[in-house]
Parts: sequence; structure tokens; C-alpha cells
Amino acid sequence: MIAQAGIVRSYTGARRHPWVLGKLGDWVMPFGPYTPAQLVVLGGGPVLLIKTFGWWSWAGPVPVVLWLVSVWAVRGVQIAGQNPFTALLGAVAVVTRHPAGRIGGRVARDRRPSFFGGLFVVEPAPAPVSAPAAVAVAAVAGGRAAGSGLDRLLAGAAGAGRAAA
Repeated sequence: MIAQAGIVRSYTGARRHPWVLGKLGDWVMPFGPYTPAQLVVLGGGPVLLIKTFGWWSWAGPVPVVLWLVSVWAVRGVQIAGQNPFTALLGAVAVVTRHPAGRIGGRVARDRRPSFFGGLFVVEPAPAPVSAPAAVAVAAVAGGRAAGSGLDRLLAGAAGAGRAAA
């Protein structure tokens, strides 16, 4: 008995789970692991808060709390099913690619035009042959008539009529 081939799919853990960072060497990050978007907000938030301190200092600790909440809020952010960095990288790739596209990893270019150099000859058509002459030609050619089945049948009938006479 022949076994049918089945379809096998193998997904690695990296494809099932998003890329996260929770450990640097032996140090475990508190409240981790963190996605790349969380790491950007976690690192960029204090820089932004320090640079804009004059604007929000009257609000007390509210901006700092909002920063920490935003770190938590961006944990599952996706753009068209991708994490924001992959989506950004795809957008940059689309903007910077060659307008003609790529074929086999190289920029697609139009081939240089070439001229067709073929020759042809026009000859006059051969003169039409009448039906009795075609049968005679067929009889001379060994009894096999060229053309349609009717031509062969008539050629055979003509040959049988001569044999009977």
C-alpha cells in the first residue's frame, strides 16, 4: 500500500511568540520581558520628560505616571499585524526601492531594442489542378491520392473501374 504524502508545518518558537527582551546577561529586567516598542517608550520617555520639564512641571507626577502607563499600553501594539519596527522597516523598504523593481535580486532594466532581421519571399500561388487531373496524378503516384478522403475514394473507384474494363 502506498502512503500518501502529508503536509507538515513546523513553526519555531520565535514565530509563535513576539520578540521580547527580559534578560541581559545574568540581570533579569524588572517587570519584564519587554517588546521592542516598550523598550523604545521606556528609554525615550525619560529623555522626552527631561527635555520638556518646563511644560509639564506644574502637573506634578501625572506625566511620569502617564509615561509608565504608556510603557504598559504599547506591549501589544501592531500595525497591519506586524510590530511597529517591522512595519516601519517595510515602509522604508518600499520608499527606497527602485521604481522598476527587482528580478533575481538585481534592478530590473529594460533590454536594449533590437531590430528584426528576418527575410521572407513572396511567390505566386501554384495553378489550381482540376479533379480528374488530380485523380490521374494519384494513379500515377502509386494509387495513393493526396488530399481529402473523398479524393481517395474517387481515386479508388476510378482504379476499380479500370480493373473491371
